[in-house]
Amino acid sequence: MKKSIVIVYHSGYGHTTKVAEAVAAGSGGTLLAIDAEGQLPAGGWERLAAADAIVFGTPTYMGGPTWQFKKFADASSKVWFTQQWKNKLAAGFTNSASLYGDKGQTLQYLFTLSQQHGMLWTGSGMLPANTKAATRNDVNHIGSSLGLMTATPSDASVDEMVAGDLATARAFGRRVAESAALFASPKTDPHKQSLTETIGEPA
Repeated sequence: MKKSIVIVYHSGYGHTTKVAEAVAAGSGGTLLAIDAEGQLPAGGWERLAAADAIVFGTPTYMGGPTWQFKKFADASSKVWFTQQWKNKLAAGFTNSASLYGDKGQTLQYLFTLSQQHGMLWTGSGMLPANTKAATRNDVNHIGSSLGLMTATPSDASVDEMVAGDLATARAFGRRVAESAALFASPKTDPHKQSLTETIGEPA
């Protein structure tokens, strides 16, 4: 059965939107944009509650997520309180101007957010393109395993984004879809047993 995947993201200048679109193309997921004020559109929280998998996306600014994404993440404390996202699949991606640019810090933030919610994280599942013959147009040239990293030069337009990064984003989307096919929230999959049901109550 096809799983519902929602890509919730903030984009400052459109580059992260382009990455989110590529992730959606690879995963068959739908986009949910956080606006310039850090708000979701009407019905956004309900869409996340109904999803089997949630992919978080944000640019990396000054070594971390944007304040708009952080506002969304802080607002998700209401969801945390009722454990609505527990056992959903989670993944994350980020874009910045520099090839590395401390994007690992942002992915660690997204990973920690997912673990606060008790979610099941999936990484990139890709080998790095790290030979002498490798180029920026190779898949996973940046070599990230925790999640998806893309890099867009600071003076590049949305249409000038590196083709290899967008191909990597599509491959990352496929990885999320494959992982989502293996896992589903107990709320949406009656055949999945809880840990307590499987091993019993503690003695």
